[in-house]
Amino acid sequence: MGALMRSYGRAWMSQLHGRMLLLSVIPFVLAVVLWGGLLYVGLQPLIDYLHALFIQYDGFAYSSNLLTSLGLGMLKTVVVPMIAMLLLLPLMILTALVFIGVAAMPAIVRHVGQRRYGQLERKHGGSLVGSALTALAGMAVFIGLWLLTLPLYAFPPLALVVQSLLWGWLTCRVMVYDTLADHASPEERADVLQRHRWPLLAIGVLSGLAGALPGMLWLGGTALSVVLFPFLAAASIWLYVVIFIFTGLWFAHYCLEALERLRAAPPMRDISDHNAAVN
Repeated sequence: MGALMRSYGRAWMSQLHGRMLLLSVIPFVLAVVLWGGLLYVGLQPLIDYLHALFIQYDGFAYSSNLLTSLGLGMLKTVVVPMIAMLLLLPLMILTALVFIGVAAMPAIVRHVGQRRYGQLERKHGGSLVGSALTALAGMAVFIGLWLLTLPLYAFPPLALVVQSLLWGWLTCRVMVYDTLADHASPEERADVLQRHRWPLLAIGVLSGLAGALPGMLWLGGTALSVVLFPFLAAASIWLYVVIFIFTGLWFAHYCLEALERLRAAPPMRDISDHNAAVN
């Protein structure tokens, strides 16, 4: 717990550094430009397609009855745009995460490593290809689980918990690899993951909870969220970028300290030999 809170405090101090504040600009601009173009071209066709599906399979009657029974009857008129928004939301977050991994994580690890762990040997146990494969595999699993849990949005508190767990798992999977890719060997990375599985997952889940808040704000605005969708999307992307940068700093501080302690600890064989000699 001490290492977890210590790395949290150090991440906050690093977040306030001018270089880290400027670092959020590039991923934000890239994501906004990409999604601005995609929404301009594809948002209305997506809504039209979903509307046609609802008509074809009598979805309006079913959704109306369900929402009314849950006391959410005011959402009946915007159910199709809301579903479109919920489908686009994870893709926007994933885009922000990818841009953070490509444009920000190398700078984050370099910043933390140079300022606090300058003597830590770099063993280059990861690669850009390995990072991409880790991210893609995690994204494939995440998208499948996200789609399966979409009905939980009818119960916002439960949806918030599920989102936090999903984002925690994905963020931990992606950022631990990127954080240790330059400094640790594959064996050391696996060792850090095994020894610190639960603290690392806790960092991911807490960050996932923060990352889920913009989506909850969309739901809270109901019809207003649909009207202000482009502006809410831009604001959400910025929030995701800031949250992911802080998360990257938190993982960097925790993982590099864990790696430093791992290398400083005597090998297990030496410990066994010492115990045998004493006995």
